Amino acid sequence: MEIVLQILVGVGLAATCGFRVFVPLLVMGIAGLSGYLQLAPGFTWITSLPAVIIFGIATVIEIAAYFIPYVDNLLDSISIPASVIAGVLVAASVITDIHPLLRWTLAIIAGGGIAAVTSLISNGAHGVSTVASGGIANPVVSGAESVLSVLSSIIAIAVPVLAVILIVVLVFIAFRVLRHYKRKLKNSQSTS
Repeated sequence: MEIVLQILVGVGLAATCGFRVFVPLLVMGIAGLSGYLQLAPGFTWITSLPAVIIFGIATVIEIAAYFIPYVDNLLDSISIPASVIAGVLVAASVITDIHPLLRWTLAIIAGGGIAAVTSLISNGAHGVSTVASGGIANPVVSGAESVLSVLSSIIAIAVPVLAVILIVVLVFIAFRVLRHYKRKLKNSQSTS
């Protein structure tokens, strides 16, 4: 049962990487530093005070940058590979009780995969926001993603089963909303 919880924590944190790359690393570092989260051997550096400080600074810079016009679009262009790498890292770091080959296989497939999906959803939301509002609504989208990233990182560590359920619901809703706006934009372009 312990391994299942570790995988759920890893998948939950990896999904959060799709919204903000450094938030889950910061939350993991704080949780590990306080003794609430145990990491796999070789990943304890994430819980060191210097790493937590660096993740904190990187988180503030990343969140602030998403509120700057055009910079948010630039970040979107690099967010998918960055979030996949972070998703693999966080998933591998919390799965402690299995052979390293299986750990890395799960981390790459589940962690990297879910981080890519949530990053694509985030990029899609920014794209729809940019087209629909001329970029005026992008700070609202960025703010919502930042809050969601912090809350889902905390939930992924504290209540991993709930985190995975929320991720599935969020992905389902996001796909439906994005598909709705895509159709709406397509219809408005074809009538003009």
